[in-house]
Amino acid sequence: MEVVAVDIGGTHARFAIAEVENGKVVSLGENVKLKTAEHGSLQLAWQAFGRAVGRPLPRATGIAVASPIKGDLIKLTNNPWIIRPSLVKERLEVDSYVMVNDFAAVGHAVAQLPDDDFEYLCGPETPLPTEGAITVCGPGTGLGVAQVVRHGKGYEIIATEGGHTDFAPLDGIEDAIVKRLRKTYTRVSVERIVSGPGIVGIYETLADLEGHAVASRDDKTLWTMALEGKDSLAVAALDRFCLSLGAVAGDLALSHGPTGVVIAGGLGLRLKDHLVNSGFAQRFTAKGRFQSLMASIPVKLITYPEPGLYGAAAAYAQEHTQ
Repeated sequence: MEVVAVDIGGTHARFAIAEVENGKVVSLGENVKLKTAEHGSLQLAWQAFGRAVGRPLPRATGIAVASPIKGDLIKLTNNPWIIRPSLVKERLEVDSYVMVNDFAAVGHAVAQLPDDDFEYLCGPETPLPTEGAITVCGPGTGLGVAQVVRHGKGYEIIATEGGHTDFAPLDGIEDAIVKRLRKTYTRVSVERIVSGPGIVGIYETLADLEGHAVASRDDKTLWTMALEGKDSLAVAALDRFCLSLGAVAGDLALSHGPTGVVIAGGLGLRLKDHLVNSGFAQRFTAKGRFQSLMASIPVKLITYPEPGLYGAAAAYAQEHTQ
């Protein structure tokens, strides 16, 4: 059957028509990306998607939302839309739907995508396990964290708020980063550092340590400077980011007891060529008495370009077509 897959973030809402059957995604059509600022609601964006594809839309949908899914009033993060789940069928003219957190959707994508949609980062060069827990974490606007638990009957997704745990500095530079950020946030969670905006605090701390006065720059500018290699401080901030991401991913692995780890998120994909050559792997395994255990965990990067859309369709398939 056909379903409309929807992935709603702070800046964009993505739509595509997927085919699902037997609890799986069979195919995902070309996606249409709409700016949320140019549409007053999900219903209006949905109608714009319908006009774009020029055909009647399927009467079923899987929706991923950048917000906790609780109650009957969902206010999106960094997006003025308000969604009332009880009105979804009426407003979108569908007979059935599933709504999940955006990172839970990524978890569904991890559970269903084939091995060739993942790239090796560290650990044993083996496929992700078919039994046991897989930790999924992804730096973006924040740090998304979820678990995929695979078992003989399929899999389960556990959405978490792991990005809001305390950041644990491991050396003098990270001590300085936390000290600087504490003046603003009091409590420094991991996503204050291991996220897209986190590079600002890292960059400014490194500038202080070097005694450099630097102009205030936003995270998008700094990421461009870092990835293009045009600014030595920005490149150093990128290296430090990769170290911290490795440490945090390792901490999550210890907490979840997984048999595999996947790095996701749009920023994670942009860092593909840097993570392999950074200190990510060393920081991931540097867990004292558990270093040998950490070294036995395969760590992958998801390379599928739209895992949120794929996962929204997969979430619908799991609930309605098994």
